[in-house]
Amino acid sequence: MRQKIEGVQPESIGEELGLEKGDVLLAIDNQPIEDVLDYYYLSNGTYITLQIETKDGERVECEVEKEEDEDLGIIFADEFMGTYQHCQNHCIFCFIDQMPPGMRSSLYFKDDDSRLSFFNGYSITMTNMKEADFEKIIRYQMSPINVSVHTTDPKLRVTMLKNPKAAQVMEQLRRLKEAGITLNGQIVLCKGINDGKALDRTIEDLATLRPALQSVSIVPVGLSRYRQDLFPLEPFSGQDCAAVIDQVEAYQQRFFRESGLHLIHLSDEFYIQAGRELPEAERYDGYLQIENGVGMMRLFMDEAAEALAALDPLRDYEGRVSLVTAQAASRFIQEISHRLETIYPRLRIDVHVITNHFFGERITVTGLLTGRDLMEQLQGKPLGSRLLLPENLLRSGENVLLDDITVCDLEKTLQIPISIVKSSGKDFVDSILRAVSKGEDRE
Repeated sequence: MRQKIEGVQPESIGEELGLEKGDVLLAIDNQPIEDVLDYYYLSNGTYITLQIETKDGERVECEVEKEEDEDLGIIFADEFMGTYQHCQNHCIFCFIDQMPPGMRSSLYFKDDDSRLSFFNGYSITMTNMKEADFEKIIRYQMSPINVSVHTTDPKLRVTMLKNPKAAQVMEQLRRLKEAGITLNGQIVLCKGINDGKALDRTIEDLATLRPALQSVSIVPVGLSRYRQDLFPLEPFSGQDCAAVIDQVEAYQQRFFRESGLHLIHLSDEFYIQAGRELPEAERYDGYLQIENGVGMMRLFMDEAAEALAALDPLRDYEGRVSLVTAQAASRFIQEISHRLETIYPRLRIDVHVITNHFFGERITVTGLLTGRDLMEQLQGKPLGSRLLLPENLLRSGENVLLDDITVCDLEKTLQIPISIVKSSGKDFVDSILRAVSKGEDRE
């Protein structure tokens, strides 16, 4: 494929070579660049040759001597340098199918691309992968690959994904294991579908992939209020969650005895819904699945506790600020806020627990709150001198919420300056103290 160059970074190898916007990268070491993976691996060496077509149509070769992993500094018109692979499944639990109409088009895009799994940690089902895709993973030793397994029962997986190609998952995983590829798995647990004995089978099957398989996350199915004409699914009750915890923790104990890893990990939602204490940090095996909400609150609480222990109680912090959270994380946010108020008695922290009216009250995670719900539920409330919002409310790299309402829109509507809080417990504590040291108290 022809990869059009959009620009080059200053003082980069690309600039030294005289590359310009409009030039085209044809190949590296005479091997065509189909996508960003080819570029990433082929440009990795210390001695490489670029085949370039200049914007004037002249074909030239540029020999490069560089450090291994040193970036060429070339910016391409298409960052991915290829076409995204679309999901070909029709999963009975797909959250995108539960989105309301009329939102921005990117929210309805279903990706299922092994390259995104490698670069961004996204999980893939492998149902749309061709032989060339497997060969590329193996040739480039793309590790880890994160796989949405859901079940290892071939018939049940076909039913859940509504795709006949879904039956081959264990054969595909074994092939990657034998090729030396590191794997992580994900299970979206659906009540009465792939839980119970079906989950036992899945865990036992996946355990045979050790040590290539590092971890498996289990998350409960998310059910929005937009499920008209979709497969009937039921939410997990607190009692259901407690049973799943008991089932999985028995496996964790066994696997830890066998291999030193707990391997199977439940998302925080199970413990919160069951009213159980979160596992200790050691049980998360280094938080390999934190992006799936596995251990997120344990890490947050431990970081916050460490930050609180390091504070100087003789400092004088005074003022009033507000925080936003959803139901799932609310008791943890309230606990840290109360402990901070105890250290600094003239500090007041209002924790506003926002109900998700947009997607429905069953959706209790903070990352799916919308600007509309924040506006409606915070308007007229005493917010103090500043409102703090967690960064997982925002689209990556932008100050825009899920429903396209901006942080600026919120500030104007609520008449309050807003600060964005990063995800760590230390950032949470530090952001509150910075907020009261900046602004004047406003009742």
